[in-house]
Amino acid sequence: MKRAIPVVVLSIAGLVPVWLYQPSAGSSTVQATTPAPSSTSSSGSSGSNVVTSSTINTEKGPVQLQVTFSGTKITAVKMLQQPDHPQTTAAVPVLVAETLKAQSADIDTVSGATITSEAYKKSLQATIDDHAKTAAASPPASASEASSQTVDGSALSTEKGAVQVQVTFSGTKITAVKMLQQPDHPQTTAAVPVLVAETLKAQSADIDTVSGATITSEAYKKSLQAAIDARG
Repeated sequence: MKRAIPVVVLSIAGLVPVWLYQPSAGSSTVQATTPAPSSTSSSGSSGSNVVTSSTINTEKGPVQLQVTFSGTKITAVKMLQQPDHPQTTAAVPVLVAETLKAQSADIDTVSGATITSEAYKKSLQATIDDHAKTAAASPPASASEASSQTVDGSALSTEKGAVQVQVTFSGTKITAVKMLQQPDHPQTTAAVPVLVAETLKAQSADIDTVSGATITSEAYKKSLQAAIDARG
């Protein structure tokens, strides 16, 4: 049997560091049962997955969660709707903190906020189930695809013509260099593959100037360094 956490003790906890919730304005009392909720999800730009549960109506008011996952880890829980009641207000940060600690919906009911706690746990479980289905349907990209990045260097005007490089990185490694712009000159044409080969070997813009193509070489190195700096 799970223990109940007294609200009286834990409501003092502005001490709970993770209080990510948003009370609903003027929630009204709704007499209804609490069916198992469904949920919706959306992918974030950094690999995170944000899942929003359906609303569960309780006799105290509606309960709805938004849960953020990073991989399989729950990183944040936000209350989109909750009963407008002091005991709920005190219980929510406790429930969120317990969720982040347990990394599941298998958490204790908060004493004095049993109805809200049970609805919270049902909503939470629905988001966990939805996230698992989404992850199974969309296998992650390979490590090389996830870390590959292409950056354009600055375009430099020289007396021989424009010079600009495009650099492909895999993690921090330079894997390819492409000339987007270069002078239409035989010495430049001969110098470019030498400059690229030296770049891949040195993994930096600290390379030698090619004799007979000094102007192009210097512009190449500046454009290359700009791309390296832009990658961060």
